[in-house]
Amino acid sequence: MKRILLASAAIAFAATGAYAADVKMGVLLGFTGPLESLSPPMAQGAELAMKEVSDSGKLLGGDTVTPVRGDSTCVDAAAATAAAETLVTSDKVSGIMGAMCSGATTAVLQNVAMPNGMVMISPSATSPALSTLPDDGLFFRTAPSDARQGEVMADEILEKGIKSVALTYTNNDYGKGLADSFEKAYKAKGGSVTISAAHEDGKGDYSAEVASLASAGGEALVIAGYIDQGGSGILRGALDTGAFETFVFPDGMVSQTLQDNFGSEVNGSFGQMPASEGEGHDKFLALAEAAGFDGSSVYSGEAYDAAALMLLAMEAANSTDPKVYKDKIMDIANGDGEKIYPGELAKALELIKEGKAINYEGATAVHLIGNGEAAGTFREIEFKDGKMETVQYR
Repeated sequence: MKRILLASAAIAFAATGAYAADVKMGVLLGFTGPLESLSPPMAQGAELAMKEVSDSGKLLGGDTVTPVRGDSTCVDAAAATAAAETLVTSDKVSGIMGAMCSGATTAVLQNVAMPNGMVMISPSATSPALSTLPDDGLFFRTAPSDARQGEVMADEILEKGIKSVALTYTNNDYGKGLADSFEKAYKAKGGSVTISAAHEDGKGDYSAEVASLASAGGEALVIAGYIDQGGSGILRGALDTGAFETFVFPDGMVSQTLQDNFGSEVNGSFGQMPASEGEGHDKFLALAEAAGFDGSSVYSGEAYDAAALMLLAMEAANSTDPKVYKDKIMDIANGDGEKIYPGELAKALELIKEGKAINYEGATAVHLIGNGEAAGTFREIEFKDGKMETVQYR
């Protein structure tokens, strides 16, 4: 029996040039914390790409892929760092899909990824500060910067004839970055911000914050917060007191939870989230539905793309070493070869093995610019009859 097993192993080695291995990939998201309701479909999106590659048997001659989850909490930099260290040092992952929120992502990049030469692709960290942060070529993101979201949000508001808004934001890298970007764009286009005030997450009562916002006035209230934390508290307080009737929701607020908890109370309110339309989007939604999760949930498609980019780059580099395959990620995303959509990762691996270029479009029309970040498009939504409806893509 021992001789038979050894012979089988020798045949496998001869056929592939190496023994098949199990490639572990980190999935580092805020499974607890202010965006915990968004994390499951994001994780499922990334793990869908990993399963697709693993099932193909075509990664580096037959390597399998196993996801390993870690909890960044979104708001606790120390916890995010510890979770990432475990993924890298104990679980021996070959890449990290994450982190989720901008502050946690910055902490993990500086404290774990750079010291260990580990590739990170975040599907959702949108702080403009990440665009210029030193990263040794290890950090990428499939969600566009909030510098772009601020411009889009300003245009939406002004197109609806709203010339003055109150603005509140969660007091962290994400909230401050988005608030600054939006305020600059809105004022430059002729709008007026009556107040720009930070709020803390985790409070039981936001009446003081709502009173300040109401006192400043404005035709609408922009809530750059988290739906599972302070953003929800601010919204509830504003509705209960009648402080505002119209609300503007950036990406951290746009989710099924917003519809479920507020529904018709926010009819006429609107917002935006990174998303795309077209062939890749439609194919991802179909794959997600077949897998039993909501692919339309914010950043789920971006998570699929983040995982796929790393795995395809490994094939292109013929290595699972992040210090090696990091140099292939931009080539995969921006190549001039055949377009690759969700469900076509096996084909992509074959083309790469044949030495052919690919252009990874993925679920979100991926195109990386500058320091490895997404150019990005946004889905504009509006609440009608208690439901969140798509208005257009920008």
